[in-house]
Amino acid sequence: MQSRFAMAAAQPLFVVLWSSAFIAGVIGVGAAPPLMVLFVRFAVAGVLLMTYAVLAHATWPRGRTLRHVLVAGLLMQMVQFGAFYTAMAEHVSAAVIALVQGLNPVVIALCAGLIGEVVTLRQWFGFGIGGIGVALAVFDQSHFSATGLLLCVVGLLGLSIGTVYQKRFAPAVDPRASTALHVAVSAPIAGALVWVSGQTQVWDAGRFAGSLVWMVLVNSMAAFLLLNAMLRRWDATRVGKLFFATPAVTAILAWLLIDQPLRLPTVAGLGIGLVGLVFAARTPTGSAAVARRPVPAAR
Repeated sequence: MQSRFAMAAAQPLFVVLWSSAFIAGVIGVGAAPPLMVLFVRFAVAGVLLMTYAVLAHATWPRGRTLRHVLVAGLLMQMVQFGAFYTAMAEHVSAAVIALVQGLNPVVIALCAGLIGEVVTLRQWFGFGIGGIGVALAVFDQSHFSATGLLLCVVGLLGLSIGTVYQKRFAPAVDPRASTALHVAVSAPIAGALVWVSGQTQVWDAGRFAGSLVWMVLVNSMAAFLLLNAMLRRWDATRVGKLFFATPAVTAILAWLLIDQPLRLPTVAGLGIGLVGLVFAARTPTGSAAVARRPVPAAR
């Protein structure tokens, strides 16, 4: 009973924690270059997560499974956040980035056959509605470049492909170990990019430090530990659908905390996206449920 309640509470908690990352990212990128924010986040979080995993006696992957976890980590961490933070520097709003990321369930659904999952016609209909909501809200934004939107797409693909890759090749890895490895493998890549670019200046030390404390403790640790735990318990499509709810929460948080405006077309797009979530949330039943088959763990 307690376990069932905990997993039910995990879903809205994850949405709030994940949404807050966009707000912290905007604040951080406003105080330092995006690659600098990324590197410090990964470096500090990597040390803390590795320490936590060791103290918690996490089971570490080995051999081919370890390599798969590292690849998934680079996609879900380095590619996703490298692209999203750079998009923020291109003046893409937190709500729009969250909306583009909200297409994560669609990309996962396109790959569902690779991980032995079934997507129903009702779910496809929900994904389509959600995509329309994303498009409506994105086209309402007039203060960012095509480069910013392209970066959002790259970040989306990093998260979605990384999620599917982890579920396909390393589904049974201890989430404490996989979360730590995901961040740790991304830190030196981010550091190398900072060194090559020479972008090491910090314009506002207070905002930079405050945003990083939140991103490390809440976003890099709590949110991703929760994400990997849910991926271990549920299928990727069920977990991915939660991303349809993050745009609305992000838009409200951005409006309340960093004064980013909520225009009527954006609100309409958010509403349409939530309707898509309702349709996409249905679990396959009957023959479709029978068709789902477990995916063996990679060795």
